[in-house]
Amino acid sequence: MKKALDVEILGQKFTISSDAEESYMLKVAGYVDEKMQELSHSSKPVANSNIAMLAALNIADEYHRLKDTHEAILNRLNQLSKRLSMTLTEEG
Repeated sequence: MKKALDVEILGQKFTISSDAEESYMLKVAGYVDEKMQELSHSSKPVANSNIAMLAALNIADEYHRLKDTHEAILNRLNQLSKRLSMTLTEEG
């Protein structure tokens, strides 16, 4: 069941709705706010709409880098698992 929650991002209030736990929703909103706050405190003044776009791009970049790392780790684990299985089969 979806729950509505009021959050504040870059000084603006938003109501978000999700099936997730409230603590998770707050964590996600806090992360977005943190990224936008970092950009808003940069040396050059930036419009809020640009801050939102830059934050979205930064978060997407983080996501894809983590996804690529995750896939590489899974591939490596799969290789090691196959090697271990082959070794155990040869010795068994």
